[in-house]
Amino acid sequence: MSLIAELKRRKVFKVGAAYLVVAWLVVQAASIGFPAFDAPPWILRVFILVALLGFPVALVMAWSFDLTAEGIRVDTSAQGSKRMLAIAAALVLLALGWYFVGQPAFRRGDVAPAPTAAAQIPQKSIAVLPFENLSHDPDNAYFAQGIQDEILTRLAKIGDLKVISRTSTEKYKSAPDNLRQIAAQLGVANILEGSVQRANDKVRVNVQLINALTDAHLWADIYDRNLTDIFAVESDVATSIAGTLQAKLTGSEQRALSTRPTDNAEAYQLYLRGRFFWNKRGEGNLLKSIEYFNQAIARDPNYALAFAALAQAQLLLPGYGGGAPAQWFPLADAAARKALALDETSSDAHAALGMVKQLYDFDSPGAIAEFERAIALNPNDGTAHHWFANHALAATGQIEREIAEMKRALELDPLSLILNTNTGQAYIYARRYVDAVVQVRKVVEMDDSFYFAYLMLGQALELDGHVAEAIAQYQKAVSLSDDPFGKALLGRAYGVAGRADEARSILESLRQERKQRFVEAYGLALVTLGLGDRNGALDLLEQGYRERDGFSLAVVRVDPMLAALHGDPRFEALAEKIMPARYFSPDKAGNP
Repeated sequence: MSLIAELKRRKVFKVGAAYLVVAWLVVQAASIGFPAFDAPPWILRVFILVALLGFPVALVMAWSFDLTAEGIRVDTSAQGSKRMLAIAAALVLLALGWYFVGQPAFRRGDVAPAPTAAAQIPQKSIAVLPFENLSHDPDNAYFAQGIQDEILTRLAKIGDLKVISRTSTEKYKSAPDNLRQIAAQLGVANILEGSVQRANDKVRVNVQLINALTDAHLWADIYDRNLTDIFAVESDVATSIAGTLQAKLTGSEQRALSTRPTDNAEAYQLYLRGRFFWNKRGEGNLLKSIEYFNQAIARDPNYALAFAALAQAQLLLPGYGGGAPAQWFPLADAAARKALALDETSSDAHAALGMVKQLYDFDSPGAIAEFERAIALNPNDGTAHHWFANHALAATGQIEREIAEMKRALELDPLSLILNTNTGQAYIYARRYVDAVVQVRKVVEMDDSFYFAYLMLGQALELDGHVAEAIAQYQKAVSLSDDPFGKALLGRAYGVAGRADEARSILESLRQERKQRFVEAYGLALVTLGLGDRNGALDLLEQGYRERDGFSLAVVRVDPMLAALHGDPRFEALAEKIMPARYFSPDKAGNP
């Protein structure tokens, strides 16, 4: 009998054809299914290899065995069939051994090579590095920073771009050598470098756009203009960048790029000075920024940006020990509303109004609406994402959404110390204390002098049962800052640890300090609660509500530091005033 006839008799051709069809269908299904379950690429490669190696095995099996009415039987007429089966098996084992052991990638243990950073970075992404001040007068540093800020602000309003916030770029110098490394740290493909030279009323702005991944110079220009024409320069730079990166612009975005916020050059310079100090934070700097914003408004009473900036500075002051909420929040509310009356599209004003509604009016639905409007107007506004998450979403118990929003803010401002720390705080609200510890330790590694990180680290450790370690973190924070909240957390931890005398000493010092300046009643309540005095703590929390201290109390329903009071009628009545149950919609993570 010929070989062909024998192959047909043993159905080798039919088995081979059927195997190829079935294997092809299975591989197609796997190529769709594996990525849907986030399977690493190497699994699909192994799957295809096994399918290919199975083909000769199927042929050998068809040659060597017959399917009969009595079941599968060895075809005794097949001379050497057992030897062929053994050889096929040996070949399969050798092939598999070569694939899994012989290849260098497997010897290194690099089974599933991660996608390169470049593959994960969107091409329509940009960071604007600090502009170099080439002016003879070093006092013009504020002007160079202001030009950078204004170009960045215009770019940030383009929804099709990812634009990194200024706080993550301020640590870099203009025109650095390690552009690729900086771009990887910031998660962008493109870098804008620039310099500003000012002499009297003349300004030279030199800019260049570079693809940091390829070191290709995409666009550059030099502008020699009068100071009164600086807005045209900022608009032209932002428009040229958008065109070079092929960003799609809506009609409103095109109008935002070409907007001239004021015709008064002096008002603009005062505004830039105010922004310079606002960016530095701290009580003294915020007070200086308020002074400059008010001067800018005096020069141009229709300067919407100055009113919005004034509102944001005023509402931050109580958080930096600069006065009581009742002193500053009504002023911030008026400034934000004036800004919106002048320009309804001011995302800064909407974000400021959202803060007022959440932290002073205790109006969560109104706050959420304002924050969502701000983000719709300026999707790259890391501050709006941050405030929305840390205040409105946290207060309403939407902790998983808060964490997602904080992660979005971090994409836009990855090196921000406060953003990274408040992300840890979101994990605390979610009762994910180990995750909070991991997150906040990263901040300490970034800057070991940032006292607020030690406060959040201490809270996470204390709530996870590590009180002694928490005390060490609180002590470190107190050594770095005179913030009364740090002393309050330390006093509470002393009380929890049974060190009552030390806790009482801190409580008394806070009471004395409260006579001299605004100190949150919430902090005193924490110490009192740590000493086991529930009624005394509730008295202080009610005082905090009367003082409209939303920075501390807006999250009253999700704050784990107050968990011991849950169920107490007085606490529940207070919580209802701050966060009515009808507006509280906790997700899984937000349940106390």
